[in-house]
Amino acid sequence: MIVCLDSGNSRLKWGVHDGHAWLEQGAAEHDDATALAALVGRWPRPRHLLLANVAGTAAAARIRERLGAWAPLLQEIRSGECCAGVTNHYRQPERLGVDRWCALLGARARTKTPCLVVMAGTATTIDSLDGDGNFLGGLILPGSDLMRRALANDTADLPLACGDWSATPRCTEDAIASGVLEAQLGAIERAFARLAASAAICLLSGGNAGVLRPHLGIPCIETPNLPLDGLLRIAQERGSAP
Repeated sequence: MIVCLDSGNSRLKWGVHDGHAWLEQGAAEHDDATALAALVGRWPRPRHLLLANVAGTAAAARIRERLGAWAPLLQEIRSGECCAGVTNHYRQPERLGVDRWCALLGARARTKTPCLVVMAGTATTIDSLDGDGNFLGGLILPGSDLMRRALANDTADLPLACGDWSATPRCTEDAIASGVLEAQLGAIERAFARLAASAAICLLSGGNAGVLRPHLGIPCIETPNLPLDGLLRIAQERGSAP
């Protein structure tokens, strides 16, 4: 059995895999002290336990503590130069966020066509992967909620808007909501156009994926928990699959 943990900026996601299929996937806030303990209680001791963490050293320490008897098994993953058919062309490959690295590996496991890998969470990351598995580079921008909070916190008169998207917004709340959404969509669609491949597809993951997908004018598939798929590929590369 393989257990994969994805510690993001806002939440901890997990998946339990038997070598053939995901048996369980779930998520909890970082301050939920019971989720990992319950996971350990539900399942037998795994053969491999992998962690991708971008939430800092304190979060990693909490995860290790809450794993209890499983803690000695924990392998904290780092970004590398090549794995599972993906070649990392970052100037310093080890500086690529491990969540982005795992999402790229997960994307490559799903398709061998050129693809745009979008993680829409606290931040939005937009990464380009060609048909040969080369990671060409990518973008990072504030996620939708961060954009809205920045306007509310750093301007005198703009609210923390809960408006709706409109092509022609006619109130401030809708103008903010529409502007934030259009900024996200525009960055994704511009990056997709640069792939310049007729068979290209966008793989969209993260908590805000469902908000973005209906508005995108490009071939797009919503793929929950891509980093977990990438962690699984790392485990399989290491020979842990049956």
